[in-house]
Amino acid sequence: MTDTARARKLADRIQVVVAETLQRRIKDPRLGYVTITDARVTGDLREATVFYTVYGDEAERESSAAALESAKGILRSEVGKQTGVRFTPTLTFVADALPDNARNIDDLLDKARLSDAAVRTAAAGAAYAGDADPYKAARDDDEDE
Repeated sequence: MTDTARARKLADRIQVVVAETLQRRIKDPRLGYVTITDARVTGDLREATVFYTVYGDEAERESSAAALESAKGILRSEVGKQTGVRFTPTLTFVADALPDNARNIDDLLDKARLSDAAVRTAAAGAAYAGDADPYKAARDDDEDE
């Protein structure tokens, strides 16, 4: 049986340890402005996935990914020292897609705002189609006689 609370606590601790170690110990020139956004640990506490973002263009993202892969051993040993678990989880670094998704959502929202504005301007000068009273009036029985 897995303890999800323990896995969450370990994931939070791994996130902090990796971020601090990247800031203080790793001096790789390929490493750009990296932000550790999240960490997730499997239920058996054997594997940890660390999500990160890099500020910059595609070349900086690729070089930072290579720097993280080369520093994986140092980061794992530091996680083992600071967490005190029996088995230090293996680290996997994954580029977080959250900024790209947020940018796409912002673009879609801008398109929706422009579309709403176009509908609003078209509706301002519009007139009703058909008669002023499009509903048929009820017939009176007196008129038929």
